[in-house]
Amino acid sequence: QLQACGGGLVQAGGSLRLSCAASGRIFSSYIMGWFRQAPGKEREFVAAISWSGGSTYYADAVKGRFTISRDTAKNTAYLQMNSLKPEDTAVYYCAAASRIWAVTDTRADKMDYWGQGTQVTVSS
Repeated sequence: QLQACGGGLVQAGGSLRLSCAASGRIFSSYIMGWFRQAPGKEREFVAAISWSGGSTYYADAVKGRFTISRDTAKNTAYLQMNSLKPEDTAVYYCAAASRIWAVTDTRADKMDYWGQGTQVTVSS
């Protein structure tokens, strides 16, 4: 019910935009989040956006470089990633949650639905 795409190989300093298409029932009232998991590491939070799009929240590691947004008409959430660094290399997952009231509470164990993941590789 969540389809993530847009990953790829990019040089350090480059940009990518990830997309996450959701079914209407999931998208309209759920908080959407992006997470990532690098080889040998735990899945970590990247960014979250409220159902209205009015509130966003970012991990410190991506603040100022990544932007999360959502298009209600297209039932799609986006993650614009600029100034990419090699340490951003990971599989990126989108997720949706109905049990979170504030974007600052977004955590992997609170998400109800997950997309399949898309690989982002940043070369130095």
